Amino acid sequence: MLFLGLVCLLLAAATLGLGLKLWLLYRGLTELEEGVAFCLSQDTNTLLRVSVRDARLCRFAHALSKQLAQLRRQRQQYQQGDQELKEAVCNLSHDLRTPLTAVFGYLELLRRQNLPSPSSQYLAQIENRCQAMKQLLEELFRYSVILANQQEPDIKPVSLNGMLEESLAAYYAAFTGRGIAPAVSMPETPVLALGDPKWFSRIFSNILSNILKYSDGDFQVSLTPAGEIAFSNPASKLSAVEVQRLFDRFFTLETGRSSTGLGLSIAKLLTQQLRGKIDAEYREGWLTVRLKFPLAN
Repeated sequence: MLFLGLVCLLLAAATLGLGLKLWLLYRGLTELEEGVAFCLSQDTNTLLRVSVRDARLCRFAHALSKQLAQLRRQRQQYQQGDQELKEAVCNLSHDLRTPLTAVFGYLELLRRQNLPSPSSQYLAQIENRCQAMKQLLEELFRYSVILANQQEPDIKPVSLNGMLEESLAAYYAAFTGRGIAPAVSMPETPVLALGDPKWFSRIFSNILSNILKYSDGDFQVSLTPAGEIAFSNPASKLSAVEVQRLFDRFFTLETGRSSTGLGLSIAKLLTQQLRGKIDAEYREGWLTVRLKFPLAN
């Protein structure tokens, strides 16, 4: 009987010791999990440490620290190279504007000459291509400036009603020139969203410019009191697959050769930096671009 009690006591002690060891290992793994999450979220050289004196767990923590340090170095190299590339594109697009301005100057001198009919036609074609190049260059420059500088928006309450009205008014001549009449639906009371007026203007302008490229007729604009905006237009030139790529950088259709495909990419980038949402869908021949911005309290 005494022997049986002793065996039970030893088994209880062994079970308690094993449970304690498992609990310590669990605490050590939890510390490692929290340490890895902290190192990935912060730019830090902090080494992973565990309070548990387990040789294998300590070696595991040391190996993880080495991998995290290597990952941090690679991330820094990527960020530095990415920033240098953005600045190079920005500088290059800026520098190209000077020789292009000179080309326009020489074209103006040629236009003043009494050129024969074939030469005048060629000159008009050259000028048309130069204008397209200028437009593409300006679009690329604006996009590279946004990426390189990463400017913070001037956040304040902004009336979405007013911004939409201003943007539509700015494109009035372009739309009437193509015989396009927008159907606008907005609440009478102001819908105030948190954002930067200049950024809202750029977002709406890029979307309206896209409508000019692809719309087959009139289009609709709606704003809800919840701050949801929808731009809808018939677009037979598009397909459901192409619509999924509208926000990709440099994506453009064969019918849109005068575009770099950066307009909607800029709109998406600015919308996300304003903590808004933007997406597009294609249904029954209609393209709809939807936006949602956080409202001011």
